[in-house]
Amino acid sequence: MSLHGAPQPPRSCLDRARSPTTLGELDTMRARAWQEHGVAVLPVTDITDPWLRQAITNEATRRWGRRQGGMHHGR
Repeated sequence: MSLHGAPQPPRSCLDRARSPTTLGELDTMRARAWQEHGVAVLPVTDITDPWLRQAITNEATRRWGRRQGGMHHGR
């Protein structure tokens, strides 16, 4: 509870009051990551070629380990 007229607590990126990121915001961040850093962020489920999807999944698993939770394609 706060007193009337009291200053607001400082804002933080850790504040849980923020609404979830929208799909449009995520797409904007993906574009910026590509344009500024050369990092491509692709949802694996969006890759339609099975061979390419598996190759990307294998490389990500090699670098960062198996995914925790979520859908595992082919399992």
